[in-house]
Amino acid sequence: MTDLTIHEAARKLAARNIRSTDLTRACLDRIAARDTTLNAFIAVLGDRATADAEQADREIDSGRYRGPLHGIPISLKDLIDLEGVPTTAASRVRAHHVACGDAPVAAALKAAGAVILGKTNLHEFAFGTTSEDSAYGPVRNPHDPSRSPGGSSGGSAAAVVAGMGLGSIGTDTGGSIRIPAAACGIVGLKPGAGELSCAGVVPLSWTLDNVGPLARSVTDAWILYEAMRGTPGRDIQPLDAPPLHGVRLGVLGGYFVDFLEEGVRERFGEAVEALRAAGASITHVQIPHAPLIPAIYLHLVLADAAAYHAEMLDAAFDQYTRAVALRISMGRYILAEDYARARRGRAILRAHVDDCLERCSALLLPTLPITAPKIGATVVELGPKKDTLRNVMLRLTQPFNLTGHPAISLPCGGAVPPGGGAPLPVGLQIVGRRAGTIDLLRLARTIEEIV
Repeated sequence: MTDLTIHEAARKLAARNIRSTDLTRACLDRIAARDTTLNAFIAVLGDRATADAEQADREIDSGRYRGPLHGIPISLKDLIDLEGVPTTAASRVRAHHVACGDAPVAAALKAAGAVILGKTNLHEFAFGTTSEDSAYGPVRNPHDPSRSPGGSSGGSAAAVVAGMGLGSIGTDTGGSIRIPAAACGIVGLKPGAGELSCAGVVPLSWTLDNVGPLARSVTDAWILYEAMRGTPGRDIQPLDAPPLHGVRLGVLGGYFVDFLEEGVRERFGEAVEALRAAGASITHVQIPHAPLIPAIYLHLVLADAAAYHAEMLDAAFDQYTRAVALRISMGRYILAEDYARARRGRAILRAHVDDCLERCSALLLPTLPITAPKIGATVVELGPKKDTLRNVMLRLTQPFNLTGHPAISLPCGGAVPPGGGAPLPVGLQIVGRRAGTIDLLRLARTIEEIV
């Protein structure tokens, strides 16, 4: 039962073939069985979730069905306020903070009838890509617990893959939804900039933050996205999948493919060829100045993080994990002129991506250059090339936080990691036009069936 998609479970709940209480109990049982290994949850709200599921069953029985999220058990990343529950951000600094109200996205999901199972673990204050620097211990990848699930929304991705809920809500500042979606083999959507409210969500960077869904399918991501937008549940329409014939897709080259594990390169190439065979028109495109992306990103995110954390860092430095405290502290040395240059660079990159999308319906690239890394890894070596793990994991996702374009990661097979072992998931990233998240989801629904 916990392996159902949201869409499948919704049809069964509406037909009264299953009960929300049974579905919720099955998810709570799965959490009890697997979370001692995966450490995906910071807080499990068993009694509250059970009561909400019972209420959902009563409403459905009486003909007051709200739509495809009614009675569906999901989780929230523990950056998102839920009234009466601590919002810890995986940090001892906020261990005693209790939310006095729901974040707008949480309120919208509850209004749609979702059952909130609990709050998921993450990289402390969302400032990392592996979900291992957490006051509550590292999250582990369900495919191989010796490996990271990606981050910072690692707990959300692990919970969905392990059946500890049918969907989850994460945040994405440089790839924190798409990275764990790719590392764990599910769907992760970063909507266009500003589409979903980040009020009531602990910020990493006011300039770059987004909130969005992680789910087992594009249709499930659509249902969660529409609910978070405030669309009444009964008005959430099925997601149509347009034909691919003649659709022009741009494959990003240069910087975006010059640092890839061989297995990731192979799966990406196979996905592109499958789309070509299905009728898509494939063209190769370049983004000028792409090697400057990491520097532009770093000057914005570090400065924003340092500004938000200034007082807490002074008062409680030792209560942060050391790696995160040092990373935030770096932001205090960003010059105003460098911040201004970064903002200008961001605008130039946005224009370049807009230009590419004038000629294409969407852009294609891998989500992660590598498969899920071992917990504790700090460096990636691919032949003669070497870089920090953090830089490598952010490399292909952070550009679209800078530019504000919507982007989605879909699973596209598996690859054996360097050194051998069982295949691990690979992600295909699709980038759409600004203010085009709905069109991107429709296209992703088509592509999902092909790759």
